[in-house]
Amino acid sequence: MNATIKQIVGSLPVTHTFEQQRYFDFLSRRAILRPVNPNLTNNPYHRSVKGSVMSKKVYCCAQFLPKPGQENALFEVLQSLEPNTIREDGCIQYIVTRHVTSPFAEGKSFPIMFNEIWADMASFEAHCQRKEIADFFAKYCQADDGLAEDWNVCIYTDEPADYDAPQL
Repeated sequence: MNATIKQIVGSLPVTHTFEQQRYFDFLSRRAILRPVNPNLTNNPYHRSVKGSVMSKKVYCCAQFLPKPGQENALFEVLQSLEPNTIREDGCIQYIVTRHVTSPFAEGKSFPIMFNEIWADMASFEAHCQRKEIADFFAKYCQADDGLAEDWNVCIYTDEPADYDAPQL
């Protein structure tokens, strides 16, 4: 009965929430961009290319220009896509955001944007083909009575062009 707190706490299993684990995974990917031995890693966010390890993540910016007076309605519809999308295996991040002003960021953009990170191109493309996503674009973007006047979806990679990855 005289066990110390360290003995009791040290014996408890370590558990994390899903979001905490995602954050820990993010930190570990940033801190260890190239594992010492890539043959020992099971990290799905790295791949081996001729013995080198590089990211295969896909970053997507999906911007929307709402029709006049429809910004709140469009934002709410876009928010409704988040719960099912973040459950997809390849989804790392899927957040709808609103444009804010700052004297330090005076660039031009549409007022609503999804900031997405996908594990790989296959995950991104599978997401785009989901019925819920296709129906959203058909009903709210392409239809004459939709909420969006215009939209722009672009994807990016963090892999440098002509990167001479070290041979491991």
